[in-house]
Amino acid sequence: MDDLVTERLTLHPMSLAEAGRVAAGRPADGDRWAPGYPAAADVEGARHFVSSWATHGDPRPYGSYEIRRRADGAAIGGTGFNRPPDGDGTVTIGYGLIPAERGKGYAAEALRALLRFARECGLTSVRGDADLDNVASQRVMAAVGMRCMGEDERVRYYEIALPADDA
Repeated sequence: MDDLVTERLTLHPMSLAEAGRVAAGRPADGDRWAPGYPAAADVEGARHFVSSWATHGDPRPYGSYEIRRRADGAAIGGTGFNRPPDGDGTVTIGYGLIPAERGKGYAAEALRALLRFARECGLTSVRGDADLDNVASQRVMAAVGMRCMGEDERVRYYEIALPADDA
């Protein structure tokens, strides 16, 4: 599977071996990790990816992606699909960056690429959520066109409908 490339980033679809290294927090020779990577959320996401692979097989292209800076190839966070699409063509996404890379527009850039890819795959909608106190993540989802669909005592929920390629 090919990388998803943006102006400043590469979203690299993780292999089982790569996810295992992130889950263990131990890079192999050749891995380029920025200081602070993987963060706790990256480790958790990689563990989920490894577990899902063991239970259901290779989830790609609806798996985890390492967010890498194109300038130096260093991994600075992760994004991806929480599971394959449901019967209606809807997926839920997640994303995160190490603290040193936040506030630079990378999260929105990565999310736009993931949304474009989801549309190219023929999916109909993408959902995401953020804790109520995570205003930065809420702003990222709003910036890429996701609409707030509601909230509960802990989380605000977002969604975007994806037009067909011929629309």
